[in-house]
Amino acid sequence: MVLLRGGMCPGLEEDLVRDLRAADVKTVEDLVSSDIEELAQRCSVSFKALFAIRRVLLAQHTAFPVSGADLYEELLSSTAILSTGNPSLDKLLDSGLYTGEITELSGGPGSGKSQVCFGASVHISFHLKQSVIYVDTTGGLTASRLLQMLQSETSNTEEQMEALQRIHVFHSFDVYSLLDCLYSLCSGGLQQASAGGGSAKAVIVDSVSAVISPLLGGKQNEGLSLMTQVAGVLKTLAKDFNAAVLVTNHVTRSSSGEVQPGLGASWSHVPRTRVLLERVEEAAAASCSSLRFATLIKSSRQPCLIKEELDLQWWSRSQVEHSGKRKLDETDP
Repeated sequence: MVLLRGGMCPGLEEDLVRDLRAADVKTVEDLVSSDIEELAQRCSVSFKALFAIRRVLLAQHTAFPVSGADLYEELLSSTAILSTGNPSLDKLLDSGLYTGEITELSGGPGSGKSQVCFGASVHISFHLKQSVIYVDTTGGLTASRLLQMLQSETSNTEEQMEALQRIHVFHSFDVYSLLDCLYSLCSGGLQQASAGGGSAKAVIVDSVSAVISPLLGGKQNEGLSLMTQVAGVLKTLAKDFNAAVLVTNHVTRSSSGEVQPGLGASWSHVPRTRVLLERVEEAAAASCSSLRFATLIKSSRQPCLIKEELDLQWWSRSQVEHSGKRKLDETDP
């Protein structure tokens, strides 16, 4: 609350402030919420003068109301949805990765987390023409793998190289170098990495659990503190820099034996959306190892526990092959 005092605005002199206090009007809030006509009579001041004072104080000390429609328009203008390039995954994510949010992919070894990150980064770079920050904490990302995926998109060498230049790779093999990397992105690295002005719209950390989970044993104090720092700077990148942040996580088993994302309850509040990747056992038996089940386990937009079958090879085939496969599927008995 802001106390009334002489000189706050034209016409509000000490004598009037004294009269207002005598009428039990001591703050700006009291004045703007009072019946001005009645108050003017009690303080022996003209209605016109008191109304003018009230109008100035309203402009200086209160927020103007914003309609729900205005808020929605602001959301639309500030939020972008980046397609991952895989229609099954985009369907699960309600169209793709949202800027301003953290999305998590969790899964066991060989579940395809890194493959999804590779594919999404290639699609965002080549098709959406957006810069991608890729933080690799396991050493699993190679330029040859990215090039192979780009070669399935275009045979034009110049286009391949342009897309590769939009993918900026950082290697961070411990939590301290990860924090250094993320803080440097906040300090200007995100803008510098953008090829067409503005900031890079996609930040991928594969994997966040690889550098944090080894620190969560024993008393956990230091590990939890470092995990909180990582979470904080990732949220800053998402919110303040309007980036779509994608992280990967390992899995553990609950006391009942169910598979669940790792890093515990404290971390569970960090991602806005969480997807669990699992092998399709029938496909594995039939040597179709690229098929996975993707289950939505946390979302503010979609019903949880919906599941999609995901083909990891989607990003490694040309769009012509994708279309041909769809037509073949439609004609299969």
